[in-house]
Amino acid sequence: MKKILFILITVITGSQLSYAQEQKYDWKKMKPEQRKEIIQKMSPQEKMSLLKQFRENMMVSELDVPQNDQTEFKTLYAEYQDKQNNIKSRFKPSEDYDNMSDEEATKQLNESFDVGQQLLDNRKIYAQKFLKVLKPQQVLQMYQTEGKMRSKILDKKQDGRSNSPQSRRP
Repeated sequence: MKKILFILITVITGSQLSYAQEQKYDWKKMKPEQRKEIIQKMSPQEKMSLLKQFRENMMVSELDVPQNDQTEFKTLYAEYQDKQNNIKSRFKPSEDYDNMSDEEATKQLNESFDVGQQLLDNRKIYAQKFLKVLKPQQVLQMYQTEGKMRSKILDKKQDGRSNSPQSRRP
């Protein structure tokens, strides 16, 4: 839950866009405390929907998708994200590596490679679909922006953990 909230706040504050047309709130003009309060009152489904909307809108803006292609792009992007998330959800890593047998660790390693390959295959399939709506340069930029968002979120998440007493080990 905190992770979703953090991602939402990061996307909201990191973006220079106003999404007031699609939202009942003008997120850009709100103070961080106001955004946080509104988001905290949302159900998990509403938070996920809001995150999805912000991600789609940010991509449309970053890629400068023409107005007449935006609906098709958003639909395709949502479908792509759903498929990627479904693939990722199939891999449930055990983090108790010290107590794993060599056999269990090897099995989990191979499963991670399989999931990674499925993610790559899905990206290739969707690259072809995106090319029907976007220019090749935009598809490249989309994947790069996606990677930057993921890295930024992971960096902030790690920064947050490094300040917690549990993450400090001798």
